[in-house]
Amino acid sequence: MKAILLAGGKGTRLRPLTINTPKPIVPILEHPFLFYQLALLKEFSEIDEVIISLNYQPDRIQEIINTGPKLGLKIRYVVEPVPLGTAGGIKFASKQITDTIIVLNGDVLTKVDFSAVVKLHRDRKAKATIVLTPVENPGAYGLVETDAENNVQRFIEKPPNDQISTNNINAGIYILEPNTFNRIPVDMPWSIERSFFPSLLEQKETFLGFSSKGYWIDIGTPAMYMKVHRDIMEGRFQFEPFLGKNKKKKVIATDVKLDNDVTVQGPCYIAQGVKIEAGVQIGPYSVIGPKCHIAKGARIEASILWKNTYIGRECRVSNVILGQNCNISNGIEIATGTVLGDNSSLPDPNHI
Repeated sequence: MKAILLAGGKGTRLRPLTINTPKPIVPILEHPFLFYQLALLKEFSEIDEVIISLNYQPDRIQEIINTGPKLGLKIRYVVEPVPLGTAGGIKFASKQITDTIIVLNGDVLTKVDFSAVVKLHRDRKAKATIVLTPVENPGAYGLVETDAENNVQRFIEKPPNDQISTNNINAGIYILEPNTFNRIPVDMPWSIERSFFPSLLEQKETFLGFSSKGYWIDIGTPAMYMKVHRDIMEGRFQFEPFLGKNKKKKVIATDVKLDNDVTVQGPCYIAQGVKIEAGVQIGPYSVIGPKCHIAKGARIEASILWKNTYIGRECRVSNVILGQNCNISNGIEIATGTVLGDNSSLPDPNHI
């Protein structure tokens, strides 16, 4: 069985972080995001090849994945000549494939049971099965309504409260039959959500919804990008190096240089090559990327620092995301919620 990972988007909702780093390879702790999706697919033994569909900075993505940890998966890359949308990208990536395929959106982290989804799809001889996930605030999403036998009935786009009939949304995971792809135009953008799925309903094809209660998140915004780190550290999404129930675990690389009087509170993650000077306080939910340098007396809390970033003396950094190679001068207090892209600098206001 083949799986297709749709990883061609530009990640505009995550800017400025994705200006230089494509969304599929933004770091989540010690791995690029795509690694977690590949690890999930690896768990389903029927998958013999993963096809990664690319468009934005394809060479960069291939380099990162090819030089990263090996999962024992056969991986093939296809590069869309122009952005083809979700359905167009699936058709382009699935050329010469005739068997059932799994499709996974490139911004979804989940623990779905593929065996159960595929079994439902096969037992009912479905043309398409869409994985659904429940949400707490259904009015903010497009909803997917199913009947008692799991048949998809309709899609409801952000309904008012008095019209909400379900809390299930599209989880971005699909089981599809390639013999339905002839309705997708060749070499032009086409949406699986707005065009392909409605065509299945119109033609009364067997189109199922599988409600998954497992972990699910779309990392496509800075708030959700921060949340997934917290979820891993707290064990809501179980993955190394935060396996188990210890919600205050401190993961510190063996070569980290800690001066005297440094305070580190878990849960947190400090990568290799980091230098932390005297009097620094690292608070819970902090992620310090490789080769960062935290100068004397600085305080970091609930923030994510990408690699090679420098934090000056007595700085205050709380609930922010800093891209790689940032330089924060002495005494700066960064406003909560700030997101700075790569190579950003905040100069000392006393020397401007």
